[in-house]
Amino acid sequence: MPPNPQSIAERRAAYAAELAQGTDRFHEPRRADCPWCGSTLLRTRLRTPDLVQRKPGTFVVDECRECAHAFQNPRLTMEGLAFYHRDFHEALGGVTDRLLGARGSRGRHRAVARAMLPYTEPESWLDVGTGHGYFPAAAREVHPYTAFDGLDPSRRVEGAREAGRVEEAHRGRLTDPRIAERLRARYDVVSMFHHLEHTPDPRAELRAALTVLRPGGHLLIEVPDPDCVFGVLLGRWWVSYGQPRHLHLMPLPNLLGELESLGCEVVATDRRAPHIPYDLAGALALALGRVLPDLDAPWRPTPPTALQRSLHTALTRVTSPLLAAMSTLDHALAPLFRRTRFSNAYRIIARR
Repeated sequence: MPPNPQSIAERRAAYAAELAQGTDRFHEPRRADCPWCGSTLLRTRLRTPDLVQRKPGTFVVDECRECAHAFQNPRLTMEGLAFYHRDFHEALGGVTDRLLGARGSRGRHRAVARAMLPYTEPESWLDVGTGHGYFPAAAREVHPYTAFDGLDPSRRVEGAREAGRVEEAHRGRLTDPRIAERLRARYDVVSMFHHLEHTPDPRAELRAALTVLRPGGHLLIEVPDPDCVFGVLLGRWWVSYGQPRHLHLMPLPNLLGELESLGCEVVATDRRAPHIPYDLAGALALALGRVLPDLDAPWRPTPPTALQRSLHTALTRVTSPLLAAMSTLDHALAPLFRRTRFSNAYRIIARR
């Protein structure tokens, strides 16, 4: 059933008024140096529109020739981030959520939680960027005597507390001095799953995480791997580029070096288990979304005609089996990809 026409009309009018001011205001000035090492030897790695929501704008990912750090340049302002984050989970008629489901399955959450068993028996655990709190809910099955708290800038974390997935819900950002001070040295484990790439300053996030860790506590990080071969083969259709929501893509050596400079002992790294089997299906979904955009997206200037809606529905049904087949192929090839540079993510466990 199509969304309520009146609500769509109201949202379309609101977006039209917002976009009438242009999108340049959503970007900071373009920088001429690498935010990680300061080198001025940059190259453009990617130029792409918003392939998920198809909101207006073009986004550039530059890469440092010295340290290989990749970053959005010019970077979105906080206002821009809010604009492009809005409605994200409504995009592609649910395709986005199905893709992210490969990253957020209960079995995968339990496997990640088991990765901590050789290193600690935590009494308290803070999941940063927890969203709906699905990871703490699953991880409790592996660590039944651990108190799990969640932190997130959205209202979702409050829903996670009401649903009993986290014990304490902290709404905001870890880099907020008030939050970091309130939570100082409270946790045995701080986890950040696909969180750092969304943050304006990953180094500040790491420092804040160490603030809330107890001495001897562990930091658990998973992020996309910019060295993944899919990034070259698929180009703009590689899901992990995540434009415009991903601000940084950090090579493993860079993050290891930063943690060591902060006085951490790196106790484990892993490129196999963190691999998410969704690269091929994700590329196809993004390509189909480009051909079959969401007709009811409120940032579209005009509503769809009845013919456009019927055609969209028919083509979506035809392409659904193809998307399912590609997802099956992703999972079939995952054992091979995990052992090669096709792995699309990595994990670090570090002790404060």
